Amino acid sequence: MSANGGGSDGSVLRADRGPWGSDDETPDDKPKRPKPGGPKASEGEPGDSKGAGPRNPWAQPPIELRPKREGGRTPTALDELFKKGRGRIGGGGGGGFSPIVGGRPLWLYGVSIFVVLWLFLSSFHLLEPAEEGVVTQLGSYSRTVGPGGIHMTWPAPIERIRKIDTANIRTLPIGSEQADQENLVLTGDQNIVDLAYQVRWSIKDPELFQFQLADPEQTIGEVAESSMRATVANFTLTNAIGPGRSDIEVQVQQRMQELLDQYSSGVKIDGIAIRQADPPAQVDEAFKEVNSAQQERESYQNEARAYAQQVLEQARGESAAFDKVYAQYSLAPEVTRRRMYYDTMERVLGKVDKTIVETGGVTAYLPLPELRRRARAAPGASSTPGVTVSPGRRAP
Repeated sequence: MSANGGGSDGSVLRADRGPWGSDDETPDDKPKRPKPGGPKASEGEPGDSKGAGPRNPWAQPPIELRPKREGGRTPTALDELFKKGRGRIGGGGGGGFSPIVGGRPLWLYGVSIFVVLWLFLSSFHLLEPAEEGVVTQLGSYSRTVGPGGIHMTWPAPIERIRKIDTANIRTLPIGSEQADQENLVLTGDQNIVDLAYQVRWSIKDPELFQFQLADPEQTIGEVAESSMRATVANFTLTNAIGPGRSDIEVQVQQRMQELLDQYSSGVKIDGIAIRQADPPAQVDEAFKEVNSAQQERESYQNEARAYAQQVLEQARGESAAFDKVYAQYSLAPEVTRRRMYYDTMERVLGKVDKTIVETGGVTAYLPLPELRRRARAAPGASSTPGVTVSPGRRAP
């Protein structure tokens, strides 16, 4: 082996050349390329090691044989590979998938379908009977459509529509009925009451509701609290937790509607419902005792009033009866006196055991109680109690 790493046959392996040689070989080491028009490499003489043989796949063809591309740049092997692949996909490869339909690319049909669907879905809108649509054109208010039915607009993003349910009554709770969450309000007599209530509201103007209020629920809640505090300040604690609830609800609803109309909110207040009206939890027990004492006082006063009314009505009845008797007495004094005497004697002697005795052979004593008992026991006895008549005599 030589110093240059050659073999016994005197050949030399160079590190800068491939297994089939390199373009950097010297003219003495590199095999001769056939000239244009001359014999090809495959037509070399047999046995000539520098004649016909496999061509180096990593080397570029001669410059004079390379095809020219636009701009004067020579295409590379990768360009040739892509070109062959496009030919197969485009129908030039024979048997491959072809995206050409009716002389047009398939992607053109896909884009057309997408555009048609986009125009249809963004131009036609279905509204429910309880909904109204606010249409904006390039971000500015254009018109209000509905309620209900199919409505057409320009496709997005030229025009957009927002559906608003105007028939739904929404509920906003304020305060809480739980003991750990209090909503304390000052009353007119400098007491404190814990209130929990609900606000029922709906949308009466979709345009104003859409563009005038950034946060509708927060605005309505703040207006409700302000109106409730201003109203309860005119009521005492007893009225606020008792008979004055309905008046408070009506006044709060009116105040809220006036304020929201001033804000041009497009909101309608449908009602206020107070769910809880109690004193603070710290004084709840003492307040219950005071309330119980007040109720007991009211009960005693009601009983006294009822008794006084009963006595008064009885006296008025007796007075009216006396006036009637006096009127009859004025018409016939003698008859009235005798009738009054008989009535008085009947009331006095009606339940007294008595014996009627007349002179002239009548026994002075008769056992009238015993006879009365026997008469009651005997069938067909007289039903008139308390009077025993002697035979042959007539009671007055």
